[in-house]
Amino acid sequence: MNPFDDVYFMRKALQEAEIAFDKGEVPVGAVIVLNNQIIARAHNLTERLNDVTAHAEMQAYTSAADFLGGKYLKDCTLYVTLEPCQMCAGASYWTQIGKIVYGASEAKLGFTVLNTKLHPKTKVVSGVLEEECSKLLKKFFIQKRNLN
Repeated sequence: MNPFDDVYFMRKALQEAEIAFDKGEVPVGAVIVLNNQIIARAHNLTERLNDVTAHAEMQAYTSAADFLGGKYLKDCTLYVTLEPCQMCAGASYWTQIGKIVYGASEAKLGFTVLNTKLHPKTKVVSGVLEEECSKLLKKFFIQKRNLN
């Protein structure tokens, strides 16, 4: 049995989401993996950078491309705690990422609901550690509501 499975890497993405939570960012975390090695770690930075495009996935794509010295992520897997939005899924098309694994579904703005087209060779796995990913997001928004 491979210790480096989808659950293992989703736990790493959850660690990134917890960093975002602690910074007051929407707690979404992402890692990009190549050959069982994490080549990029990221979390939402939209508040800190005052940038609506600074989603965890976008930060991770940039970091992974920098690491690889090229823009295509064909042999890589993105692990992200929340289903990518239309922007992040659209960007994944251009990276030609090999696989996307996400935790919690996004019922209103997720790429599946909005029928965003992914690259034809991109495989998708959903619901990995879904409960843990959802719990952190719910906790964040409950705290936000209680502060306002």
